[in-house]
Amino acid sequence: MKPDRREFLTRTTLAATGLVALGHGALPAPAAGEEGAEDAGKPRRRANRIGVSTYSFWGFNGDATPIEHCIDQAAAMGFDGVEILHRQMKEESNGYLQSLKRRAFSAGLDLCGFSIHQDFVTPDPEERQRDVDHTLKCIELAYRLGIPTMRLNTGRWNTIRSFDALMKARGIEPRLEGYTDEDAFKWVIDSIEKCLPKAEECGVVMGLENHWGLSLDPDAILRILKALPSPWLQVTLDTGNFLEDPYDKLEKLASRTILVQAKTYFGGGRWYTLDLDYARIAEILRGHGFEGYISLEFEGRESPAEGVPKSLALLRKHFS
Repeated sequence: MKPDRREFLTRTTLAATGLVALGHGALPAPAAGEEGAEDAGKPRRRANRIGVSTYSFWGFNGDATPIEHCIDQAAAMGFDGVEILHRQMKEESNGYLQSLKRRAFSAGLDLCGFSIHQDFVTPDPEERQRDVDHTLKCIELAYRLGIPTMRLNTGRWNTIRSFDALMKARGIEPRLEGYTDEDAFKWVIDSIEKCLPKAEECGVVMGLENHWGLSLDPDAILRILKALPSPWLQVTLDTGNFLEDPYDKLEKLASRTILVQAKTYFGGGRWYTLDLDYARIAEILRGHGFEGYISLEFEGRESPAEGVPKSLALLRKHFS
């Protein structure tokens, strides 16, 4: 029987990295006399599944790329799952949600994550409540899509309004006049606490991401997690959002990580380029027993048709 297109592309990608694909990138057991043969009878660590964010095919570049197109491309390129960016969805009707779920399942893909935008760093209680309500609604959307985890932000001061300007400032902005980080921690903790019962009800783990604002500091994320000790609040770990000395910071959060968003920059980054050592990152995550999804966020200037498959080969190499 001839292999289907997805199987062929997956095997081709893995072969390019020097791996032989058995299932999703597993390695064959060593033969007698080979290095590692003495461990052949022991349980082997599972390879991490590799997903791709729909953001990788769009990147806020012009009109939103349809989620359906992203699912089809992910399947053709040999990914295991798709992470959906909420802002990229054309609507929120139940029929649309179920059509996406059916399309992914038919293509042999998991819907492995849901990324939303919200901001709890504001002194205005009405604004915070609007973002709490938005978060609650998005937990329900993730539940209907059958997605088990949702990216959450702390938010930021918004004293630098333009994201391009924020990136030029390396993600660091002044605090709002008259307020302190202690105020911000209280706003964030109180807001997330309101969302925890819904997360538990729907079985959707909220993953607090290192995504600018308070969350530029891994200790700040850990402080929030300690204040809200719940299995329904963990970490979405973004490899590209610690712009200086990332590895020790990534290690601090590795034990609480539920999903990894892995940045790549083929063709040079849109806002910045990091030379990330994925062998080192993979070793950090293995050291903390992480066996979950690695979700690609491609931020390079190459076309997704070129940069995304290269990124998949890179991630397979290090996480398989």
